[in-house]
Amino acid sequence: MKRFIILVAAALLLVPGAFAQEAQKINKKNLVIKEWNTDPKGSSKVLDHVTTFSAEGKKIEEIEYNSDGQKWRKRFEYGPDGKLSKELVYDFRNRLQTYKTFEWNEFSRKKVQYTYSAKGKLLSIKQYEYIAQDAGK
Repeated sequence: MKRFIILVAAALLLVPGAFAQEAQKINKKNLVIKEWNTDPKGSSKVLDHVTTFSAEGKKIEEIEYNSDGQKWRKRFEYGPDGKLSKELVYDFRNRLQTYKTFEWNEFSRKKVQYTYSAKGKLLSIKQYEYIAQDAGK
C-alpha cells in the first residue's frame, strides 16, 4: 500500500511538468538548431545536423554532417500562401541532386509531391490520401 501511494504521488508530481512542457512551445523565428554527437566522456564533439528557421518560423535549411563534413543539404522554399512549394536536395559538394514540388488540398495538407532530377526530369509522383478512422469501431 505504501508503495502504491508513493507511485501515485510521483505520478501527480510529473503530470504538471508534462503540461508545462506542452504549453511552452519553442519560438522557431530566426532559430538555428545544432545537433552534436559526443563520446560517452564528452571529450569529443562532432557536428551532426543543423536546422535553420526563417524570421517567420519556417524551416528554410537542413544540413546533415558526417566525419568528413557535409553529407547533404536541403533548402525549403515557400509560396505566397505560406505553404511549402519546393524542397531542393544538394549533395556533399553543394550540387543540386533532386528537387520536389507540392500540391496542397483544401485542408492545407499535402495532396501530391513531384520529384525531379537536377535537370528537371520528372522522377516520381507521390499522392497523399487522408482517411479518418471512426474511433468508436
